[in-house]
Amino acid sequence: MTESDLAVVQLTPGRWGDPTHRAEVPPAALAALQQLGVHRPPPSAEPVDRPGPTEAQLAFLTAVVGVEHVATDLAARWAHTRGYSTPDLLRHRSGDTTGMPDAVVFPGSHDEILQLLAGCAERDLAVVPYSGGTSVVGGLAASRRFVTVVDLRRLDQLVELDEISRTATLQAGVRGPAAEALLAARGYTLGHFPQSYEGASIGGYAAARSSGQASAGYGRFDQMVVGLTLATPRGTVQLGRAPMSAAGPDLRQLVLGSEGAFGVITSVVVRVRPRPTERHFEGWRFESFDAALTAVRRLAQDGPLPTVLRLSDEAETAVNHPAYAGSALVIIGFDGPYQPGTAAVLTEAGGQSLGAEVGDAWRTGRYQAPYLRDPLLDEGALVETLETATFWSRIPALKAEVTEALVKSLSDQGTPPLVMCHVSHVYETGASLYFTVVCAQHDRPVEQWQTAKQQASQAIAAAGGTISHHHGVGADHRAAYAAEIGPLGVAALQAVKDVLDPDGILNPGILI
Repeated sequence: MTESDLAVVQLTPGRWGDPTHRAEVPPAALAALQQLGVHRPPPSAEPVDRPGPTEAQLAFLTAVVGVEHVATDLAARWAHTRGYSTPDLLRHRSGDTTGMPDAVVFPGSHDEILQLLAGCAERDLAVVPYSGGTSVVGGLAASRRFVTVVDLRRLDQLVELDEISRTATLQAGVRGPAAEALLAARGYTLGHFPQSYEGASIGGYAAARSSGQASAGYGRFDQMVVGLTLATPRGTVQLGRAPMSAAGPDLRQLVLGSEGAFGVITSVVVRVRPRPTERHFEGWRFESFDAALTAVRRLAQDGPLPTVLRLSDEAETAVNHPAYAGSALVIIGFDGPYQPGTAAVLTEAGGQSLGAEVGDAWRTGRYQAPYLRDPLLDEGALVETLETATFWSRIPALKAEVTEALVKSLSDQGTPPLVMCHVSHVYETGASLYFTVVCAQHDRPVEQWQTAKQQASQAIAAAGGTISHHHGVGADHRAAYAAEIGPLGVAALQAVKDVLDPDGILNPGILI
């Protein structure tokens, strides 16, 4: 299944993706889980409703957006509770309503959002901006009572396509597949394909500094943004008069990655490119992760750089491509003509071409992987991911130390894990590392993972990595982020929040 085959999915509480699509754990994987000591957990519990907004609060919300665009029923509020990290899903399964909003509103314009934010500030109502809802770092769990979720799904238009400048103005509620369809109708592509593509949105991409699988060719989403509009309780911030400017610090970069703490991004102006007429994918086998890493670095630094460049370590290769167990697998992809110079670099570095079949299999299957997490959780496995980035010279040590921290922490808890790792985003000076962890759940799986995550985060910091490459900060990484930027950096961000959101209603507890 490829990007053009996917439609927008309205995610369901506690399970990923299209509710009509259910994945099954392969028999070989079930046998492997038994070796990890996995046993089935108790059945999921239903949430118990609690009081919603007061009559006065409800009257205000309906006056702004209309009664038909305000939801206070349990189903709607539960569907907007938390995101899609494994702890979020486990809390859903336990019926934990902590953080459930009091109301969900669906504004239809930038001006309605301005009115909502100003009125919520007057009434001390916390606001959680919500579009795709795919956060995996606790980015949708405001730490205050009386919470209103502002769902941007009605802001779903391609406002303008400037074919001379090759820019598109998209409203923040446009989902990934819808954005591609709107642009494809005019012959263009955004080229942004994160694994959350089915459910994530333009606004979420911007707010979390998203990075898609084709980042080697198209860049991260924050590199695509040339302008944006931000609604705050104090008014509108409009940014981006030109592609680049020397008129002071680039405030676009201050808003990108702000995760709703400074305002609600209502639209963005993004760079677009002509839709490719051909695509080529290919798999390459290397004797070791280190050998493959050298090859990938050469491509990132000296070229020719493919559109997609991904390296799986031996553990991940053995699970996803058992025919090549004991090897490290590199996937390359081109939007446009095949570049034989890339193959020459990989061959010189010791790589063996596996042809298009392996590359195409990866491409068509990559959006199915998140669907496996739910049945694995059903069986009693704990499955979660974390990611980081650093400079090339630090990658081997960072990978080793994070892996060791995860193995030790979870083994000490009686649940030895399988830890897999891949590189999926590369730069001239460094790359990302993305870890996937599988082990048995113990009786308190949320605390089990929090303990392991804390140890891994400390290892990331000690090895010189960043706490997040593309998942963002949310609540889960807030303390580590504060340590990374230091007290003065935190104070600077707080000063910005004090100006734009003096009452502190926007996503409280998130980012800072």
